[in-house]
Amino acid sequence: MPRLFTALEIPRNAAMSLSLLRGGLPGARWIDVENYHVTLRFIGDVDGRTADEVVDRLDRIDRPEFSLTLNGIGSFGSKKPHSIWAGVSPAPELYALQGEIERICQRIGLPPDPRKFTPHVTLARLKASRVEDVVHYLGGRGDFQTMPFRVGRFVLLSSRDSVGGGPYLTEEVFPLREAVGYSNFATTALQPEKSML
Repeated sequence: MPRLFTALEIPRNAAMSLSLLRGGLPGARWIDVENYHVTLRFIGDVDGRTADEVVDRLDRIDRPEFSLTLNGIGSFGSKKPHSIWAGVSPAPELYALQGEIERICQRIGLPPDPRKFTPHVTLARLKASRVEDVVHYLGGRGDFQTMPFRVGRFVLLSSRDSVGGGPYLTEEVFPLREAVGYSNFATTALQPEKSML
């Protein structure tokens, strides 16, 4: 079974803004634009029965759509940086959705996610990048921000790549409830074809 995780897709306009951050950092392996996402919950390698149960429970989530803004960039791994990310402006609806997914996974019998939820979009994986190069790179791009965009669904993605960073396959799509006031957003999430597990 492939590795599974739930995520939010990044709409095209925001992805294009993120793509402008690529380059200028030795030792960086940049993530392909089509693989940008915000991970909600890493599920991992599970058997088909568990995967079906995850899908069944996620399909029952009934939450309203909301808006997000990507804001600022940073790195994980202070003494030995291993990735560059773009941040996500705090949104209560995002944390509520992630919390519900976490509770569902634990009820199914999956172990709790040991990491604190830190919403972000991974832009690059670093291999032997020097701390001073990372500091220099981040220093010139700290004011990064996208226009707000609508989050109308979340997805279940799979990855067969042991290195991370894609390519990812959309296994299932879970729409959020349409909320009043979001119909005017020009930027909407990408809508790839739905595929079954």
